[in-house]
Amino acid sequence: MKKMVLGGLCAILLSAVSTLAQAETIRIANHGQAGIDAMKSTVERIEKKYGVTVEVIEYPAPDKDYLTKLLTELGAGNAPDLFSIPTTAAVADMVEAGYLAPVTKEFKAWDGYANLYDVAKELAVSPDGETYVMPFMLGIQEIYYRKDILEKAGISTQQPKSWRELLDRASEIKQKTGAYGLLFPAGVSWGSGAFDEGFQHLLVGSKTPQLVDADGKLDLSGEGIKDVFNVYKELIDKDLMPTQPLLGPEPWVVPKYQMFPAGKLVATTCGSWCYIFDWGRESKNPIPDVTEVVGTWTVPGQSSGQYVLANLAAPWAVNSKSANTELAIKALMEIGSIETQVSYAARIGNIPASKGAADNAEFQKLTELVPIHAAAENGVFLKQASGFGAVSEGVARATEALLRKETDAAGAQKILVDYVKETLGDDMVK
Repeated sequence: MKKMVLGGLCAILLSAVSTLAQAETIRIANHGQAGIDAMKSTVERIEKKYGVTVEVIEYPAPDKDYLTKLLTELGAGNAPDLFSIPTTAAVADMVEAGYLAPVTKEFKAWDGYANLYDVAKELAVSPDGETYVMPFMLGIQEIYYRKDILEKAGISTQQPKSWRELLDRASEIKQKTGAYGLLFPAGVSWGSGAFDEGFQHLLVGSKTPQLVDADGKLDLSGEGIKDVFNVYKELIDKDLMPTQPLLGPEPWVVPKYQMFPAGKLVATTCGSWCYIFDWGRESKNPIPDVTEVVGTWTVPGQSSGQYVLANLAAPWAVNSKSANTELAIKALMEIGSIETQVSYAARIGNIPASKGAADNAEFQKLTELVPIHAAAENGVFLKQASGFGAVSEGVARATEALLRKETDAAGAQKILVDYVKETLGDDMVK
């Protein structure tokens, strides 16, 4: 009997030691060298502060491949304790699937909470009222245009006040310079960017400014959605935006990294990162004096209004099946620090979600981003709901059909509606 008791105690002790060893390691999924480098000091801080080992697991770099890998691992129960989510559209679906641990209580008690921009706090709240992500960075997107080319051609650089003015400006650019006048990302190859970096810019200023109705259903039959597709159709039919590059792999490379610097494309949607990485000091094809010769317009509304679109830029979340959820949540709060925000701003070019970053000496050195940081105060956004991932894919497919001139605006809307209904079920779509 004594041997059995001792044996049982040893087994319990070994189990406890094993559990402790597991609890002392936090596994983090990251992708892309810039993101890994941006997290380096945070990883070191987490290890020192909590006496743990942080194992960084590198997933495939393109966002679409990364998300596919992450969802596969989550479904299999093998995902790391902490991970970033490359598109806000995926958050609600991941919540619905039960993959994310709620962090509402800890997030609101976190000492950095009060300092966040309101739009960041609002974007972090899921449809069920809970918070599951750390909204530490914002993607602030506008229309970027070649001020030097417009001025030389005698074309106005004033803020367009409506879609009609924007399209007329694009037409004038084509007529007077021969260059393409405006690019909105589109097509299947662009993936979630067709929605994140294109479609939603126009949607927020349309007759259908939100896609989620009061009962949480997706309203995809609104007139504004067809009107947005009509903007794409006019740009494509009148040859005002390059279409051929958008039908191939990596569709952003030619128009944004080659045509825009060369002046063959004069205006395009883009985010704060573009001043540094697409055309600035970290670009392989920089535009000299980029902040002087490249200006920004807010996205005009259909008939009036101006919109600065704000997204959560790769928010971080905790795996609901983490071996040590409490410790993982503590690490999540460290990721929200201003130090981490500034590190990401410097390496990736997104905007810190904390107002206090404006007082950070290292952030002040990022002179391209400082004015855009202040603009976050006026950011607008789309309310999220379960099924946004399907909407994003549906928009990519609908705009692909427009690029190939296989349909009109009404047909594009039908492609979107049919795809989302087929994917989610008729009862999820209004």
